[in-house]
Amino acid sequence: MRLRDWLSGLAATLLLVGPMIPATAGGASNPIAAASPCGVGGAVHYDHVVWIVLENQGYSVIGSPSAPYLNSLASRCGLATNYFAVAHPSLPNYIALTSGSTRGITDDGEPSVHPLTSASIFSQLGTNWRALVESMPSRCDLVTSGTYAARHNPAVYYRSISATCQRNDVPFALPLSLGARFTFIVPNICDDMHSCPVATGDAWLRRVVPLILASSQYQSRSLALFITFDENDVQSSNHVPTLVIAPSVPRGDRVGASFNHYSLLRTTESLLHVAPLGNSRTARSLVGPFHL
Repeated sequence: MRLRDWLSGLAATLLLVGPMIPATAGGASNPIAAASPCGVGGAVHYDHVVWIVLENQGYSVIGSPSAPYLNSLASRCGLATNYFAVAHPSLPNYIALTSGSTRGITDDGEPSVHPLTSASIFSQLGTNWRALVESMPSRCDLVTSGTYAARHNPAVYYRSISATCQRNDVPFALPLSLGARFTFIVPNICDDMHSCPVATGDAWLRRVVPLILASSQYQSRSLALFITFDENDVQSSNHVPTLVIAPSVPRGDRVGASFNHYSLLRTTESLLHVAPLGNSRTARSLVGPFHL
């Protein structure tokens, strides 16, 4: 058969069967619906991790009529039912979450009071992280003002990353930028449930989480989202809920093993292939229990 005849036959065949559209990486040709973000199957490779840290609510928010969206996520994805913050008040929890130790901090002092030189998840990742901080007046702002609380923005405490902080610690804005390996999303002190009702924070989650689920990273099955609370402001036990949202997490998965903030750091370090810091070295990871 002459080449010209073969090409003519191929063209005719393509007209009959239509264009051949290859599946995109991670199965994104089969979109993940916001209504069913977990237990969707398909190959996963988590190289993007997102945290949302809310404020001062205990485990009793699970089942609360004031938090219908949060509870719907818990029922559709994963929930750690025996998870604990590690200190009071807020700041030592944020430092523990990001460095593996409270660094001896026992108050909510500003970055000028607690300039840290220790390693952190931020320094481990070089420039490949981002903090999206709601109501922050300017990049890497070191001073609490209005509804922005520096104590909820741990990156600004680590002096060794101050140059990177100026580039990567930015005011929250849409569209969300989730291309970094690690993204820390910081609601303001109203939307995080600290100074406003639980229902206000729940409404904020209802607006923001679907944007994460619709992102190219989540749709390509490469992003895991964790939602937790810094501390339980009522009970000394510090029992708080932590939600695990990722395509491979079984729907409605409830895990009763004991976890804490060091577990979340250990999980993130494991997924992003960096060495565990401080107390995260001996913390139980969420990777296995939640099928990450």
